Amino acid sequence: MPNAGLHYLELTELARRLHAKEISPVEATKAQLDRIEALDGALGSYALVTPELAMQQARAAEAEIQRGQIRGPLHGVPIAVKDLCWTTGIDTAAGMTIHRRNKPAEDATVVRKLREAGSVLLGKLQLTEGAFADHHPNVKPPVNPWNKDHWSGASSSGSGVATAAGLCYGSLGSDTGGSIRFPSAANGVTGLKPTWGRVSRYGVFELAATLDHVGPMTRSAADAAAMLGAIAGPDPNDPTASQEAVPNYLAGIKRGLKGLRVGVDAAWNRHGVDEETVRAVDEAIGVIKGLGGEIRTIKFPNPEPVIADWVPYCAIETAVAHEGTYPARRGEYGPGLSGLIDIGHKLSAMDYQKMILRRLDFRGRVAALFETIDLLVIPAQAFASPTIEKMATLGQDPAMLAALLRFTCPFDMTGSPTITLPAGFTKTGTPIAFQFVAAHFAEDLLCRAGHAFQQATDWHRQHPALD
Repeated sequence: MPNAGLHYLELTELARRLHAKEISPVEATKAQLDRIEALDGALGSYALVTPELAMQQARAAEAEIQRGQIRGPLHGVPIAVKDLCWTTGIDTAAGMTIHRRNKPAEDATVVRKLREAGSVLLGKLQLTEGAFADHHPNVKPPVNPWNKDHWSGASSSGSGVATAAGLCYGSLGSDTGGSIRFPSAANGVTGLKPTWGRVSRYGVFELAATLDHVGPMTRSAADAAAMLGAIAGPDPNDPTASQEAVPNYLAGIKRGLKGLRVGVDAAWNRHGVDEETVRAVDEAIGVIKGLGGEIRTIKFPNPEPVIADWVPYCAIETAVAHEGTYPARRGEYGPGLSGLIDIGHKLSAMDYQKMILRRLDFRGRVAALFETIDLLVIPAQAFASPTIEKMATLGQDPAMLAALLRFTCPFDMTGSPTITLPAGFTKTGTPIAFQFVAAHFAEDLLCRAGHAFQQATDWHRQHPALD
């Protein structure tokens, strides 16, 4: 079978071809490494590439597949992980110059699980400093493959760019305030933020312990389901990882949207949201209704208090995560991350307790909402595809920051799972996205709904013109 366009295959389709022996893992991996070498000098999505390891794993996968020993849907598939996931003997810098020579003695649990699933590790993907908002001044931000003048997202920017540009078949990102969803929206890929605790955080560099989520960034909802199935589950090394049974997310993915109760708060979806995003979300709701989703008008609990709390709440937890190196090595930190930690140091225990209580109140109200609906439809962000120039003013514009976080950080504060799906393009040809949100541990519904939407649309099959 011809291999033209091989790099833009969905992960699940590549796996089908690999396991049918139509193409070999070695061939697929070599093609990916060649493409990375040809394109990533301009895009900068990889912090480092691991060609020797990748080819070694590809040869091992090929031998097993030839013997009919197929481990699962990721076997032989080339993927990459955000460079805050520990990798044995391989640099894990977390976007920080302070950690540029950090070589962990073991894999993060998610990396180990991907390896055990038979995937091939192409390398480590670039991110913002410490997984917060800004790239370290000494780190070149990854370039949006759709338009170099537009934001590539934060902090999983490398994961979004590499997945969109055909430089891996799927990737891992992390999300503390929106960092799976922002780069998924910016680069036109599908991002799944699981329930907090669904995926182990052991061996993943910490930004804010009770807000951090690890999840897949892929080309489709089915691909996200395949990756989540490999990395989810309990972990003796992470007591906060849930003991909840992990379903086969691919098994029910074709059940469709018919009969699912889909909540829409039109006022919230429109307030302060740009026209192109409103249009894309409204059109997505039309598709959902046409597929049998039962649209229900709802009133979403007021998220403003937790949106206002997110920065100081994150700041306190980040200060704890960095207490071993900050302020002792302040000079090696960039201004964004150091500024956040300084906020954390200044807050009192009284301030923190009040934020905890507001967070618990909001979490309870959102949980109650999901007693009446199965899914919530919202924008991915209030303004579609911002330019780099616009994002450079974010730190000086509190209203803009609040607007950016409006549809993301509330669901880090609740720990709710979401899936971000491509849903159109701006007038300048850059991607727009929306989210489904579900109750805790209802990732199966998110994958099912996302797959139904993507069977009825082709936004996720559009790719940047790189070759």
